[in-house]
Amino acid sequence: MRCIPEEPEFGDGQLAEKAVWDALRTSLPDDVVLAHSVQVRDGRAEHEIDLLVLWPGVGLGAIEVKGGQVTIADGQWYQSDRSGKHKIQSPVAQSQSSLHAFKNWLEKQLGSRLSSRCAYMVSLPYTAVRNDWAMAGCPRSLILDQTDSKSPAELVRRAIENEGGGASPLAPAFLERIVRQLSGDLDTAVGTSRNPKENEDAQDHLTERQAVLLQATRSLPRIRFTGGAGSGKTWLAVEKARLLSKQGKRVGLFCYNKGLGQYLQDRVATWRQAKPVFTGEFHEYVRGLGVPDGSGQAYFDEEMPRLLKKLAAGLEPHERLDAIVVDEAQDFAPLWWEALLACTKDPDGGEVFAFMDDRQDVYRRWSGATADLTYGPTATFVPIHIDENLRNTRKIAETFRPFAGEHFTPRGSTGLPVRFVNCPADEALDIGGDCVDALIAEGWANNQIALLTTKKRHPVHLDYFERGATEDYWREFHAGDAEFYGHVLGFKGLERSVVVLCVNGFKDMDRAAEQLYVGLSRARSLLVVVGDSGLLEEAGGRELKLALARAESWVPG
Repeated sequence: MRCIPEEPEFGDGQLAEKAVWDALRTSLPDDVVLAHSVQVRDGRAEHEIDLLVLWPGVGLGAIEVKGGQVTIADGQWYQSDRSGKHKIQSPVAQSQSSLHAFKNWLEKQLGSRLSSRCAYMVSLPYTAVRNDWAMAGCPRSLILDQTDSKSPAELVRRAIENEGGGASPLAPAFLERIVRQLSGDLDTAVGTSRNPKENEDAQDHLTERQAVLLQATRSLPRIRFTGGAGSGKTWLAVEKARLLSKQGKRVGLFCYNKGLGQYLQDRVATWRQAKPVFTGEFHEYVRGLGVPDGSGQAYFDEEMPRLLKKLAAGLEPHERLDAIVVDEAQDFAPLWWEALLACTKDPDGGEVFAFMDDRQDVYRRWSGATADLTYGPTATFVPIHIDENLRNTRKIAETFRPFAGEHFTPRGSTGLPVRFVNCPADEALDIGGDCVDALIAEGWANNQIALLTTKKRHPVHLDYFERGATEDYWREFHAGDAEFYGHVLGFKGLERSVVVLCVNGFKDMDRAAEQLYVGLSRARSLLVVVGDSGLLEEAGGRELKLALARAESWVPG
């Protein structure tokens, strides 16, 4: 659901509004827009709508909220709260006049009449109202009392449809026009005058504040840190490895894919003091201990860990690990965990820290076995949930919110609008290249941009692959000297300021949603999605379709 603002700040005197806001946010459908404290001027008169509901296919609802005990005597409304009983203006009249002012203002802004159904309502979350109550100008159906306010969505719908003025339901396209006026966004054109680094520095600062999680859990030997994209898991994994190394422990900092492994190594390389005894890909660690190289997925998933476990039985104490830190832990096969633990001084009780997001299980080789919280290798670990998204702007985060889980909470700045280029999948690769050129012409530095594909590799990426120059490929990415061309499967745990997600098809539609989740969440400041709207809806569902409908339609050039 879209909320304006995304996270309202409710003061001490607005607890009733917060209660109703929370109930509406929980019960309303995802395509509804919910706004708090809408300020409106109608001539010299000032009005405020406590809560505004914009419901596509239904209409608008303006809700005035009154806390405390509300009573009426001889037409006079009273409110009893901590300061006692006092007279108040009729909340029905307030709601009615605020809605009228809002409609007048909106028609002036849009230059057209508002024919959608509109209803004014009153919510009394701490007052009981009889079902047969009614007064002139206000039927019972326009009042939400303490019982109604617990799950108000259906009652709001009925009030708009049965009591609201207006001749037609609210069209989705008209809703978007209202939202643009309502949200008051001041996004400006990108160029050298707008520097995303300030926002990204703020995001980095938020991430560093996550260190309190490591201090609060320092006495726990085995933890499963679970969080969505952009929640700072990689930063926490690196920081945990640093803290353990400073204690004089032999630490292994592991991941699965090569690009992330190089990133971890680059981070560790800057440390002046103690470092992990190993940083990088699990397979490189195994090879480094003397297990022979092999080929085929079965070898790496089954035979290699079996050989490592056998070799580990002969390791000397000084060769063993005191602690294991694993980033993107959902990508680790169950047998890898067994083999890694066999390399520690205490396989049954030693320190192990897994940083994972089971919604990014894009490899799908083990049917989610690592994230199995009943029988999986991390099932006995203490769970710590990291729900806040810190890496992406809110506009980017809202695009992949449908994939991130119910507790996902964006904390970044508002940011630039997401851009969407609607084109056939077989043209996406060429148009994605045009997008890169257009972004550079706008003023973005080429080393701020990454183009990621979902099926076939970009020709630049393919050239590295065919030449077997994988090391050079990732070295150049981390050097940050030019734009980057990659595939979403290899970009897990990585990021750039600008990402052009080139949806040029999917090899396996069963994995499409997870690939979209990874691709949509890699950009820090600007996301450009290139692809066919029908394919994106098939892969990402109706919520992604709605998110992209709110994006800025773009034609590069």
